[in-house]
Amino acid sequence: MNFVEDLKWRGMLHDVTPGTDEQLAREMTAAYIGFDPTSDSLHVGSFAQIMLLKRFQLAGHKPVALVGGATGMIGDPSGKSQERNLLNEEILNKNLDGIKAQLSKFLDFDSGEPNAAVMVNNYDWMKGFSFLDFIRDVGKHITVNYMMSKDSVKKRLGAESKVGMSFTEFTYQLVQGYDFLWLFENMNCKIQMGGSDQWGNITTGTELIRRKAGGEAFALTIPLITKADGGKFGKTENGNVWLDPEKTTPYGFFQFWLNTSDEDAEKYIKVFTLLPRAEIISLIEQHKEAPHLRILQKKLAEEITTMVHSREEYEMAVSASEILFGKGTAEELKRLNETTFLSVFEGVPQFTVPKLLIETGINVVDLLAEKTAVFESKGELRRTIQGNGLSINKDKVANADLIIDNSFLISNKYILAQKGKKNYSLIIVE
Repeated sequence: MNFVEDLKWRGMLHDVTPGTDEQLAREMTAAYIGFDPTSDSLHVGSFAQIMLLKRFQLAGHKPVALVGGATGMIGDPSGKSQERNLLNEEILNKNLDGIKAQLSKFLDFDSGEPNAAVMVNNYDWMKGFSFLDFIRDVGKHITVNYMMSKDSVKKRLGAESKVGMSFTEFTYQLVQGYDFLWLFENMNCKIQMGGSDQWGNITTGTELIRRKAGGEAFALTIPLITKADGGKFGKTENGNVWLDPEKTTPYGFFQFWLNTSDEDAEKYIKVFTLLPRAEIISLIEQHKEAPHLRILQKKLAEEITTMVHSREEYEMAVSASEILFGKGTAEELKRLNETTFLSVFEGVPQFTVPKLLIETGINVVDLLAEKTAVFESKGELRRTIQGNGLSINKDKVANADLIIDNSFLISNKYILAQKGKKNYSLIIVE
């Protein structure tokens, strides 16, 4: 299948201007997507756009990733009910550096091939553009009537809107349209791609290219990713799911995909993985035959966690899941790095004891029922040990005389106590 046909099959095509397919068949073509620099990391809400560029490059075409150093200073009104806070230059530059580093993990920038990816920052061509030059050279080519017809403008200026729209946001589509014109004239970039909410901004660019440069350019959008239950995709109780491991741990990232519903997993495995069509069809059939095995969710979590983080982080996340749900061993627990360990046991009761207490050695009963409140009484603890119900660091405790010392510390700082199958407590040694 060609690029557009593949997108259709994957449920990744929303709108496309006539002639786009023919342009892609005619020659290697450059296409760009803009990334919003409101943070120093992209989140999974941007991941469909990243995969779109990656598929474009794999189809033999040239991806251009535009980071919006200039447009980030304004704020895109599309899909927004109110004006965004503007970013200062220092924060913006920090965010741009973070996004560049992330995109480099997915796109080939350095191969020297004709279709090697390129990264550009629209601040580079906007910073020297005076207001007078802009309204003379760009503004006169697009009518106010045309700008007012866009959904992103109509929603904010309609009778139901209470906040209205500033001149800054009203002109956003002109600034983005000029980006497309600049890339068309300077890099022979003929396509802009993005989410379906960007259609109005993108077609302003194609119109500007037609009117000012007498050229032909194309637009392609993908659907906004949604969840079957109506919830917002890419959000958890803790907020956004980020690609940066400092913001969302690889274990938390893995769990996000593993906890996907059956209906969403069938959709997401087409959108977010590079698995071939035949394998995806086979996985979907296997899953329907035995949904309780969660074949789709496991494959989805494996593919995406490995792609975004690494194979090693994926395998650690699998081990961590098994530990939490009772299958893991003491050896697997010790192999976890501190970040994963804390991510797995986030939210369990925590107790702090001084390091000297552990260095000199302390009886397990005194530690868990006197120095901490893991157990309410020593009698309860002894009965639990007799019933084979206590584990320390995933090892069963058979003797109430056990002495806990430095050899029990995980990452030189933690001891994990477990009552029965699922009642964990974390002892922090400081």
